[in-house]
Amino acid sequence: MGKPDRYHHGDLRETLMSAALVAIARDGAAAVSLRQLARDAGVSHGAPAHHFGDRAGLFTALAVRGLDMFCAALSDAAEKAAAAGQARLPASGKAYVLFAAAHPALFEVMFRPDLLDRDDADLKAARGRAAALLRGFVAESRPVRADPESDVGLEALRAWTHAHGLATLWLAGNLPPAMAPDGLEALVDRLFGTGDNGGCDSDDGRGAA
Repeated sequence: MGKPDRYHHGDLRETLMSAALVAIARDGAAAVSLRQLARDAGVSHGAPAHHFGDRAGLFTALAVRGLDMFCAALSDAAEKAAAAGQARLPASGKAYVLFAAAHPALFEVMFRPDLLDRDDADLKAARGRAAALLRGFVAESRPVRADPESDVGLEALRAWTHAHGLATLWLAGNLPPAMAPDGLEALVDRLFGTGDNGGCDSDDGRGAA
């Protein structure tokens, strides 16, 4: 009778999302098509549209999932740092970079608004949670006597560009090996002060992302 059509077994959505991540990692997001994913999953070419509507719908679903995982990774790293009496912002920055390295396909989609349905309610909510998380870490890291009128948003943007820039440089292979002879995690520890010798406000952050 052949293999059952997974479209009728309730797991096609997950199958297609997993196949999309494989395709993104292999060929880049621009090369992904719903028709090819349907062929890879062994279902009719119309089945992906049933779950995602179009390619933007698929990428948006992936971005939402990625953002949820991303927030969980940053929160976990921050809470571990806090439990050890360390600053949460550097730990979350390290988790940011290590998340990108561990999930490059998801990371690509999360930060490619040209691929996404920008009006999707779930996407807006997920982005809002990520932004609020970063702003919270930044706000609590500011000196007690800091000017309450100063722009936390600008400081959050600075922290974001720091972590995101390092992550994208690493993923693109633009960092000379001599800059990270001991690997990405050791480099992040040195840059963010999260290593064992990073100072009084650091920890090794292992297992954070």
